[in-house]
Amino acid sequence: MKKQRALFFSGSTRYAVASFVLPIVILAGVYFSIGIYPGSKISILASDGFGQYANFFASFNNLMKSDQSIYYTWFGSLGLNYLSLISYYLGGIFTSFVYFFDNQNIPDFIYYLTLVKVGFAGLAFWLFSTQTFHLPRWGKLLLSVSYALMGFTIANSEMVMWLDGLIYFPLVILGIHLIMNKRQPWLLFISYFLLFISNFYIGFMIGVYSFLYFVVRLFTNRTRYLKCLPSYLLTSLLAGGASMMLLFPALVDLRTNGEALTTMKSWKTAATGPWDLVVKNMVGVYDTTRYGSIPFIYVGLLPLVFCLFFFLSKKILLRKKICYGLLLIILATSFYVEPLNLFWHGLHAPNMFLFRFSFLFSFTILLLAGYGWSAYKKEDFEQVVNIFLGLMMLFTVTRVVTAKSQQYDYLTYTSFILTLIFLAVYLVFFFCNYKGKGQTKILICLFMGIFFFEVGVNTRLLVKGIQDDWGYAERSGYEKDYKDIQKLVKQTKDENDSFYRMENNTASSPNESFRYGYSGIGLFSSIRNRHSSFYMNTLGFRSYDTNLSIRYQNNTILMDTLMGVKYNLSSTDVSKAGFEKINTMGDYQLYKNQYALPMGILTDEGIYDKELANDPASLLLALSGNEEALYATAFPEIIKTENAILKEGVKYDKNTLILKAKEKNEPLKIKWKIAVNPHSQVYLDLFPANFRGQERTEIHVTSDKQKTRTLLTKTGQFYSLGDYETAQDITVEAIFYYTDQLELVDPTVMMLNTEKYAKAAQKAQEKGVKFQVRGRKATATVTTEKERILFTTIPADKGWQAKVDGEKVPIRTINDGLLSISIPAGRHHVEFIYRPQGLLLGSFLSLLSIVSFGAYQYYLIRRNKY
Repeated sequence: MKKQRALFFSGSTRYAVASFVLPIVILAGVYFSIGIYPGSKISILASDGFGQYANFFASFNNLMKSDQSIYYTWFGSLGLNYLSLISYYLGGIFTSFVYFFDNQNIPDFIYYLTLVKVGFAGLAFWLFSTQTFHLPRWGKLLLSVSYALMGFTIANSEMVMWLDGLIYFPLVILGIHLIMNKRQPWLLFISYFLLFISNFYIGFMIGVYSFLYFVVRLFTNRTRYLKCLPSYLLTSLLAGGASMMLLFPALVDLRTNGEALTTMKSWKTAATGPWDLVVKNMVGVYDTTRYGSIPFIYVGLLPLVFCLFFFLSKKILLRKKICYGLLLIILATSFYVEPLNLFWHGLHAPNMFLFRFSFLFSFTILLLAGYGWSAYKKEDFEQVVNIFLGLMMLFTVTRVVTAKSQQYDYLTYTSFILTLIFLAVYLVFFFCNYKGKGQTKILICLFMGIFFFEVGVNTRLLVKGIQDDWGYAERSGYEKDYKDIQKLVKQTKDENDSFYRMENNTASSPNESFRYGYSGIGLFSSIRNRHSSFYMNTLGFRSYDTNLSIRYQNNTILMDTLMGVKYNLSSTDVSKAGFEKINTMGDYQLYKNQYALPMGILTDEGIYDKELANDPASLLLALSGNEEALYATAFPEIIKTENAILKEGVKYDKNTLILKAKEKNEPLKIKWKIAVNPHSQVYLDLFPANFRGQERTEIHVTSDKQKTRTLLTKTGQFYSLGDYETAQDITVEAIFYYTDQLELVDPTVMMLNTEKYAKAAQKAQEKGVKFQVRGRKATATVTTEKERILFTTIPADKGWQAKVDGEKVPIRTINDGLLSISIPAGRHHVEFIYRPQGLLLGSFLSLLSIVSFGAYQYYLIRRNKY
């Protein structure tokens, strides 16, 4: 029995298990120590990220437990290519495990998913190490833990979809080794395939790096490796082709609906400095993952020492040093040279979380550290001592030089002193090993313990940095009200047999509709339909800059009517014309909008007038046939300010109001008096003349009937002040937090005449066409006495095709934002069907590539090529 147990847990199995478990244990210990889980907090960003990933995972959970389509979702941004969203956020083999969690427990799933992915990354590097380095098994274990818990992993741990790439990265490089050394292509093919279908973004970075790595390794021994080039290129091509079933539709979607490439504005990358690479190799250095950050490249002090040893040791061939050194220089240069930096990001500047390719640099450090450590012997002790002393001197000089620099004010004495202490302790252990006879188990255990402590301390300090920078979301924020909202959503579904939309006025995330499975408008996502988002922006759903975030809050009831928002959820009272409270569950109330339009409206050719279609009031009047103006404009009177110096200005040919704080770090307050017309839905129009520097500005607007609290740059410009039946004077107070200066386009008051609005909405409803939606199809029955235009709120996408009575008909778009078709006189069955562009071709390429690789593998076996 003892022999069987020893055999089972002996050798590489024991270390492989440890390589997988230790990172999880270390990371879990850190998370426990700050109370993230289990407890009151969860490791999801408190702002957009809180609901972004959690709600996307919830939507995938809903997909697996229902008959929804994998190709299209109606849950966000009016409607969206879901396959494309999966390719970035939800790809990979781990996502399907969400099936075993309820949507209420998605934070638990993301927590465990993060730990498991980190552990598998360590395991993958262990497998790579066992086939690459000539090290004791405990040395390979140290390197695998270094990889799993490198600075990039921890600092970007919220980006759980990127972690899959870290798992397959070492396997891709190992696959290259197998092709070059043994002509075995299977591992590279599988690793590339899993990488590309998990996340095309990280897959692109690793794909480029792996090609450079192949070239570098080829030049270390051209005679031996040049003959492997055809096999490598063929395997890479077939692996990329095999992933096209998911990748090709996503790439087509990005090309047709995504963002334009970033224009290069300078040669030097912003915010980078001469000491960046030195500073970020110290223990526990965290600056930010917002804008203005520098790369996270930390992998531990010991790997750094052996990486330097690789270049200094005479035991390693000069050709290898030059080749691998050039690879390292290319990556380091990419941090500083903007064109190279943009290239690694797919020629598109990242939205915060900068230098997303920095894990490539960290991997290279670990790779060279493994080679250097493999060559180390006792006789190299003096050279290693010089490296330790040189590093201690370099870190000391860096600390002295940057002590008074604001650019490196995040480099604390704690990090500096800890770095020196760990270097000194490692040096002592090397001295003991040098003087001793062999490596004792006690010495090895102590050595490993110190190393794990160093990595753990670094992890702890980075997590604390995230806490201070972003804040970890309260767990109660995700669990609270879940069951109450779910019941209210079910009520709306029971009441309707045709398509409708609803939104939560007090949602914690614009993606909340994905979680509860109702059709919404909001969306925060890197994968989005820019055409429809831009059109929604012109209609009032302001989405700053690249339309990254569409927010429902702070819009007008005109858009509720036009976009078919039939219900509102809210934890606070709602004062909106046409909205009637119909139920309450816990803290949440459900409001029904009597003026919501169905998905389709019969109209005429005038709907294609661009000026008309870009204004919601004109659009509603055109759909209804009314001509009376709906809005009246007034100017608020300033009656009081606190901590604010006011002055006027002009920007972009518009008058502006400039607010400057008297006392910094104190909120700016301004109070207006407004004369309200009778029968008016009133909005305060506040819009920054310049968004720069206002990313964290929070605004609170309070009137007699309505309260709004939001971030200035992330919601629209219309702040609802309530519905008023009689003429009266009201006061409105706006408080601006976390800003010292603010420039606003001259504030105005928009008063929507609710009587005229109601007549227009009711007339438009008479021309309405109700749609039934199922999966990727939207169907309706239309009856018209003459040929008409069917206007719909289906977002424009080239993947749509329309049929009338089974015959395909051409589609016309409303300002590239919404779909419309022509309907002949009579009674007709209308069908809109969505199929992602490139799906058939991508699926064909995948099948062809898999079959071709199978044939190639069979050929190699038959010819005894390995």
